[in-house]
Amino acid sequence: MGIKRRHWAWSAAPLALALLAATGCDSAPDARAAEPTPAPSAARPVARVCAKPAAGPAKAPAGAVTVDPAVVGDLAAKTKSSPPNTTFWLRPGKHRLDPDRYAQVIPKEGNRYLGAPGAVLDGGKKNQYAFGGSARNVTIRYLTVQRFVAPHDEGVVNHDSADGWVIEHATIQHNSGAGLMAGARQRVRASCLRGNGQYGMNAYKAKGRISDLVVEGNEIVGNNTGDWERRREGCGCTGGIKFWAVNGADVRGNWVHDNRGTGLWADTNNNDFRIENNVLEANDGAALIYETSYNAVIRNNTIRRNNWVEGRREAKAGDSFPFATVYVSESGGEPRVRARTDKIEIYRNVLENNWSGITLWENADRFCNSPANTSSGDCTLLVKDTDRCVKPAIGKPPLYADCRWKTQRVDIHDNRFVLDKSVVKCTEKCDRMAVLANYGTYPDWSPYQGERVAEAITHQQDNHWHDNVYVGPWKFVAHDPSRVLTFGQWQGKRYRQDAGSTLGPRAGD
Repeated sequence: MGIKRRHWAWSAAPLALALLAATGCDSAPDARAAEPTPAPSAARPVARVCAKPAAGPAKAPAGAVTVDPAVVGDLAAKTKSSPPNTTFWLRPGKHRLDPDRYAQVIPKEGNRYLGAPGAVLDGGKKNQYAFGGSARNVTIRYLTVQRFVAPHDEGVVNHDSADGWVIEHATIQHNSGAGLMAGARQRVRASCLRGNGQYGMNAYKAKGRISDLVVEGNEIVGNNTGDWERRREGCGCTGGIKFWAVNGADVRGNWVHDNRGTGLWADTNNNDFRIENNVLEANDGAALIYETSYNAVIRNNTIRRNNWVEGRREAKAGDSFPFATVYVSESGGEPRVRARTDKIEIYRNVLENNWSGITLWENADRFCNSPANTSSGDCTLLVKDTDRCVKPAIGKPPLYADCRWKTQRVDIHDNRFVLDKSVVKCTEKCDRMAVLANYGTYPDWSPYQGERVAEAITHQQDNHWHDNVYVGPWKFVAHDPSRVLTFGQWQGKRYRQDAGSTLGPRAGD
């Protein structure tokens, strides 16, 4: 699958929908431009769909095929013998597939699967996959899918990333691998993605790109029970949801909480994301990572108590890197990549008592064809032929700019950042806002050696904080981890950040 890992390394030198709340309805048109920033004490409504799942139809809809839980394999057999566009109604009870580990339901185009109250499709810790195949426009509603054992990097529902699937009011829980995969035009609404071994959802497609993805009003909780980052150090292969090469996604009104590792992680050539009106809280790692990707709007989110586990661990180990709860890594606005915006705009969010705030980072050694490119084999969306990114051509325009993912055109404004160290239970390194890079060192043909990238991300790539409110003992980092600044220095003539912003010394003031 080409799993990648975020690369923190400091080389060799001194992340109108008042929550559909599990209704599964389409959101209203985008009319939130004038919304005020909510106060940090005003809790945003959350999608408590795991505790209160919506009930499916108690009787079979007209024309539906009834599936009997007493008959092992009934769902797969009736799917096989029925034509496309058939509706299946699963009676209350525990439904089983045949005991073969590869036994699964292979839907036909337009099939609909509706669970009665109490209908569960259970893999019995034997079957790897629940629903697979390439059929388009399949719908799954009101069904619990649990205890399947998909391999690492694979998924249980929509295993083959078919297009046009709709998953609504579903509970997908306690599976190995990913609970859910994703295809183009997929809709995941008002569902509970809980306690899965690797991801709640893995938005990855082996062939082609995923486009027009909607993730709305879901509860995404307790995923990565397998603790894969510890089992495969540096794999970058976990998260409540992981997105790979998704072109166009609306992630709104979700409650993403208590996941082991990152809450939402977009990794490698994603583009055109709107991440809005979510509650992201109590994830062990960052609430949001946007990595080697393009063009996003991140707004009106409540982000609280994230990154306590990973941030504390790294600080205890002596790492001076500003591990943040929103981490923008080699990602930025790019007008040449078509999207609804041409920058990364982070605004009207409330960040409260996280381990640090927002870090903008660029690894000077990570670019196309570099051995430090942890997105191995991938290049930017601006270079179609990766082999062009070599010496001497890479040292001159346009490849000097186009062969690397750049953290540029990031606009951070009208947010509220609150930190009370007595709540976070930290004394240092949990209070950082940062824009920085490492010093370029390798390979020996790299044109980005020395301080070039650190200077660019800090001073030349249109990255700006402004009109924010800070409450608490915040510090600021610019250029490299050694430059820890006061608010006055951060705003001063050299860095010119946070014009129009205010800093209050005590949380609650």
